[in-house]
Amino acid sequence: MRMLLALPTLALLAAQAASAEPVPADMAELLQTMQERLDRLEVRNTELERRLSEASGVATVTAITRRVEDVEQEVLGLRRVSRPLAAMDGVTAEAALTMVGQRALSGTTTGKDESQFNYRADVEVNLPGGRIGEAEGKFFAHFRLGQGNGLGKLPATLTSTLNTTAFQLTNGDDAAALLAQAWYQLDVPLGRGGTSPGSLEITVGKIDPFVFFDQNSVADDETEAFLNNAFVHNPLLDSGGDMDVDAYGFGPGLRLAYFAHSDSPNRWGVSLGVLGVGPGASFNNSFTRPLVIVQGEYGGKTWGELDGAYRLYAWHNRSATPFANEFDSSVETHAGWGVSLDQQVAEHLTLFSRYGHSMQGRMRFDRALTLGGQLRGTGWGREKDRLGLALGWLSPSKSFKAAAPALDADADGNPDFGFSPRGAERQVELFYAWQLNNHLQLSPHVQWIARPGGDDGAKNITVLGLRAKVSY
Repeated sequence: MRMLLALPTLALLAAQAASAEPVPADMAELLQTMQERLDRLEVRNTELERRLSEASGVATVTAITRRVEDVEQEVLGLRRVSRPLAAMDGVTAEAALTMVGQRALSGTTTGKDESQFNYRADVEVNLPGGRIGEAEGKFFAHFRLGQGNGLGKLPATLTSTLNTTAFQLTNGDDAAALLAQAWYQLDVPLGRGGTSPGSLEITVGKIDPFVFFDQNSVADDETEAFLNNAFVHNPLLDSGGDMDVDAYGFGPGLRLAYFAHSDSPNRWGVSLGVLGVGPGASFNNSFTRPLVIVQGEYGGKTWGELDGAYRLYAWHNRSATPFANEFDSSVETHAGWGVSLDQQVAEHLTLFSRYGHSMQGRMRFDRALTLGGQLRGTGWGREKDRLGLALGWLSPSKSFKAAAPALDADADGNPDFGFSPRGAERQVELFYAWQLNNHLQLSPHVQWIARPGGDDGAKNITVLGLRAKVSY
């Protein structure tokens, strides 16, 4: 580059020399010296450019080589991670901790306020169960632990508990978890070539029957909605004892279900359950005298663009005990039918109702009606909050009315039940679910029970409660 800059200078000097007087000898020597220095600079510049080019190439190759090695290491690392991730594909888990504190303001046997606190933890895991042809399987496991039996020292009511979240192992050990449910389900599509008219579901294992029967979108979860067991499930099946599962609400079972596919958002299906109850609920002679329950259901956009579901079911229990196993150890057959429905009637309001009717057997009550609703808090700027109200009417059976005054389980000469049921027990529960964030919810509750156990002479029961739930 310096040579290029010098060329115009030499040309100018040459032109001057041509048009001027002859150049002196010393000037000629000076020009010759400058030319020689320019030649050396040009050679040196060429050498420097060659070395710089070689160095730049080496650095580029080195940088590229190192980058390729880094990428190879990252790919190898991703391959190592992908193996466990592939094994975890399709695995989901949910966990929740529910705590409830309650105080009975009236209706206790001591005449004083009674209070109780309990907690319950639930962990549910869904695992892929592989494929058999076009059928796809899944495995479900549910672990539960807790402590606290809920409020005691209250007169006998026809409901099993004022707090369905209460859970405690019989030994009172809160450190041990119970495997509440463990079942496998196979979903079998019917038909071929994408023209399946429906699918068949086969479920077997230790189950909670109310996961598959008597469901309800508003009144089906004691950790989210109503606490009183009369509103969580059909009172004849659960509180009344006809479901007759184990002490924790679970048991072995087999379920077959068919659900029709259609292009509309609505669907219908029918389910058949064969459940080990009574002694069979503890896996002893599980299916020698089982409970059989059949349910038909229809749901979807049932009212214009609003969601709804309607379920009709009937049961037959050959291992039932009279009066929910409280006063008679004999075994007899119970049978009945019921309905469970929930219907959205406005954008933020859903109503529900259940009815149960006993047709065979000696039960504490033979008819039960519950109804209510749930309103979302959108109208007052709390879209995730909910306000719930439920009413219940539970009628003692004729056989129970006749037998209760004379019942004496310990043969001490005094009726253990302590009252004579003559009318229907009435239930009311009101709650507000305040969603603080995506994981934490607080729900104050108030319950009122009139004529507990159907006894006109019994004091009304009033209970206040506060539930806290943390879920992930």
